[in-house]
Amino acid sequence: MIPIVIESFCNEFVGFVRVTDQDGAEGWGQVSTYHADITCQVLHRQVAPWVLGQDTTDLDDLVDLVTEREHKFPGSYLRRAIAGFDTAIWDLRAKRAGCPVAELLGGHAGTIRAYASSMKRDITPKQEADRLKKLAIDKGFTAFKVRAGAEVGRGEDEWPGRTEEIIPTMREVLGPNVDLLIDANSCYAPARAIDVGRMLEDHGFCHFEEPCPYWELEQTKQVTDALSIEVTGGEQDCDLSIWKRMIDMGAVNIVQPDICYLGGIARTLRVCRMAEAAGLKVTPHCANLSMVTLFTMHLLRAIPNAGNYLEFSIEGADYYPWQESLFVENPYRIEDGHAQVSDRPGWGVEIAPEWLAKAQYQCSKADSQA
Repeated sequence: MIPIVIESFCNEFVGFVRVTDQDGAEGWGQVSTYHADITCQVLHRQVAPWVLGQDTTDLDDLVDLVTEREHKFPGSYLRRAIAGFDTAIWDLRAKRAGCPVAELLGGHAGTIRAYASSMKRDITPKQEADRLKKLAIDKGFTAFKVRAGAEVGRGEDEWPGRTEEIIPTMREVLGPNVDLLIDANSCYAPARAIDVGRMLEDHGFCHFEEPCPYWELEQTKQVTDALSIEVTGGEQDCDLSIWKRMIDMGAVNIVQPDICYLGGIARTLRVCRMAEAAGLKVTPHCANLSMVTLFTMHLLRAIPNAGNYLEFSIEGADYYPWQESLFVENPYRIEDGHAQVSDRPGWGVEIAPEWLAKAQYQCSKADSQA
C-alpha cells in the first residue's frame, strides 16, 4: 500500500484522519485528543511529507523514518500526529483483508472485561461510590477506578481528607467482590505515595496508578518496591527509550501505554513486546470514547500479555461534551461488564457525516497527485 492522500477533520478536541492509497482504498484513524487542531497541523507539515508516496509494508521503519527526519522535534505532538497516520493504515490494511484489526494483530473479535473509569475529583466519595454501584447494577461492571489526591497536585488532596475517605468508602459501598483501582495522576512524593498505598492494600485495592510525577521514574520505583499492590504507569510516555528504561529498571508492575499518545499501533506493539519479555502485563490508557478506546479494544484482543481489563470511561456529555455524536453507530456498549470487539473489517466504525461536515478540513497529497 502506498498512501497518496492524507486528510484530516478536526476540532480542538478530536481529529480524524483518512488515508487513501494508490488504488483508491481508504482507511480511517485518529490523532490524539486535546489540541487536536494543533496536532493535525503537525500531521500535514511534519508527517505527511515523509509518508506520502512511500510503501507502508514496513510500518515500523516508516514511522521511525518520520521521527528521524523530524529529529529536532522529539516530543509528544509529533507522536500524537503519527498516531493518526498509523491507525488509518491499520484500518486500510484490515479492510483490504476483510477482517477486524484485531485479527491482523493475531487475535480475533470477542469480549473484553472493562473497568468503569471515573475521571472526576469534584465529587464526594459517597456520591462517587453510589454512582458506581448503580453502574454495577445497570451494566454489570465488576471493576472500578477512582481518583486519589489532586492531578499533579504536589502532595495536596483535591480537598483535605478526600483520599482517606474515598478508599474505605469504595470498599464499603461496592462490597468485597469487586476489583478496585485508583489513579493519583502524579500527585505524590514517594513517602506519601507509600502511605496511601498501604491504605489501599488494607482495603483490598489492586491497582495504584501514577503515584508519583510520571517523569520521576526513580520515585515511582521506590513506591513499587515498597508495596505489594500493583503500581502502574506510562500513559504519558511517548519515547521508546524511556519505555525501555522504565521496564528494565522495574519502575512499575503493569505498563499503561496510550496508543494515541505513543504514536499508534506499531509503536505500541513494541512496548507490548518489551513488557512481555519482562513478564509484565499491559493495561493501556484510553480515557475517553473517541476512537482510542476502540484501538485499545482491538489491541487487547490480540496481545499475549493483555492486562485484566479495558479502561472504559463512564463520563458523558456533562464531562466530555465533544465526544457526543462522533459515530454513525455507537461502538461502545457494555453488557455484563464487558465490551465487544466486532468482526466488521477494520476498526468497524463509521465517523458521522454530520460531524465531518462541521470539522476543520486539511488535505495533503503526494507530489504526483498535487
